[in-house]
Amino acid sequence: MSFSPPSLLYTPAQRARRDATRWTLVQGILAPVQFIVFLVSLYLVVDSLKTGANTDWALASVVVKTLVLYAIMVTGAIWEKVVFGQYLFAPAFFWEDVISMLVLALHTAYLWVWWQGVWPAQAQLWLALAAYATYGVNAAQYIRKLRMARLQKSVEPVGPAGAQVSV
Repeated sequence: MSFSPPSLLYTPAQRARRDATRWTLVQGILAPVQFIVFLVSLYLVVDSLKTGANTDWALASVVVKTLVLYAIMVTGAIWEKVVFGQYLFAPAFFWEDVISMLVLALHTAYLWVWWQGVWPAQAQLWLALAAYATYGVNAAQYIRKLRMARLQKSVEPVGPAGAQVSV
């Protein structure tokens, strides 16, 4: 079994399912919301590490970011099932899903240490930064796939009366 990305991101049937499902809209809304929450939280975390101010806000912002991450991951798995027939690790998104698992693990580890309250705040914030670094890589992967999908759509052959031709 090969896990290299397919030459085309979507088959015509997958593109039709992607365009027809409400989960595409949900992902389209949650992705920028998550990114905005990330930017606010990143600012708070870095500011707290630099100045020692607003640490409670910074710690809480990572919890909010993690909850939004969980929402986008669950709805993204549903989207992947609708479009590709499996909840995770569809060949077209295999490596994005692998890195997503690392992102989830680090965010979940943050929640655990935050909940336990055993680690000092500074250590929790450094763990959050590690989680955010992996999130940045993962976000870049998905932005790349979004661009690939747009490029694929622009080069797909069009048949008579604007009907797309299966390739």
